[in-house]
Amino acid sequence: MAEYFHEMDDASKTGAKKIAWCTSVGPAELLRGMGFLVYFPENHGAMLGASRMATEMIPYANAEGYSPDICSYLTSDIGAFLQNKTPLQKGYGIGCVPKPDVLVYNTNQCRDVKDWFLWYSRRLKVPAIGVHTHRGIGDIKHYQIKDIARQIEELVPPLEAISGEAFDLDRFKAAVGLSKRTSQLWRECLETAAAIPSPWTFFDATVHMAPAVVARGTAACNDYYECLVAELKRRIENNAAAIEGEKHRIYWEGMPIWGKLRSLSELFAQLKTCVVASTYCNSWIFEQLDADNPFESMASAYTELFIVRDEAYKERYIEASRDLYRFDGILFHDAKTCPYNTNSRYGMPERLRRKLDIPILTIHGDLNDLRCYSEEQTKTNIEAFIEQMEE
Repeated sequence: MAEYFHEMDDASKTGAKKIAWCTSVGPAELLRGMGFLVYFPENHGAMLGASRMATEMIPYANAEGYSPDICSYLTSDIGAFLQNKTPLQKGYGIGCVPKPDVLVYNTNQCRDVKDWFLWYSRRLKVPAIGVHTHRGIGDIKHYQIKDIARQIEELVPPLEAISGEAFDLDRFKAAVGLSKRTSQLWRECLETAAAIPSPWTFFDATVHMAPAVVARGTAACNDYYECLVAELKRRIENNAAAIEGEKHRIYWEGMPIWGKLRSLSELFAQLKTCVVASTYCNSWIFEQLDADNPFESMASAYTELFIVRDEAYKERYIEASRDLYRFDGILFHDAKTCPYNTNSRYGMPERLRRKLDIPILTIHGDLNDLRCYSEEQTKTNIEAFIEQMEE
């Protein structure tokens, strides 16, 4: 991660390479294939949350007219920019985020990412271009994939103009192939948690997912996961448990609470409960990618995401996850400022409770804004939930 950020910091200062800002599930493979270094503001947002800087920064974006009810990644990141503050300073000795040459978004996650990038476009006088994805999809239709593929292809001419280089199809295909391998390795890592006891937890995975987010499409990323999956398999062979005396296995549905990863991890460990799986960490598995059909396969990968699908699909997905991970309870995180990645508001917990006949808990909080989170209430609710599972 240090190498990743320092390379962009150097390029930002020298202009040696063009820098593209990209949404976390945006067309990173195309950007890498066209020679851009790729920066992800959502990763910076998560760092602001995990370092507990976010809650202090959010009011500065609110003063710019951005509601406290919208994405706290957006508001904390814009607030930090306005205050010229970044966790990169403490973590890597880097004083500011890299300057973009272009901003590239995909609305498959939400509308907020587009509004976020448009703010920077106006502020920095940098072009913003992107892809507009269909939402609430059940079965994927061919015309939907064709539409997204065409939108991705239409990004090429403006990116050529910005980069000053002609599009190289072979380099693009190579990036797609590397990214597919990242997805395969990351899935293999996540699925080691199907072992009993699990060799790692959801909280571990939220840290180890960083390369899959910011460096997919690179050989260094795949080297990292080759090492990680081998270590996880050794832990299984040695019966090394992430949670000593594992008694219960939980599925986490929704966003992490970045500023409370440690306290929640320790609480579940005390309760002999392993959070074995989540929909969130699986968001960076793009096995549909195909180097021989790069545009359409990217369209499929970025349209078949869990967050883009309808309620029926999401329920089937979680049911299938139970067969693999053998969890005996589900925790839904209702994130105040992230409605698109919150699935507890339209009856899904109760429907799954009836279908799966397991306990389900909804906790209230947020990905970044800790003013929305009650530590004591959450602790009490989780302890009662585990008691219910034991009964």
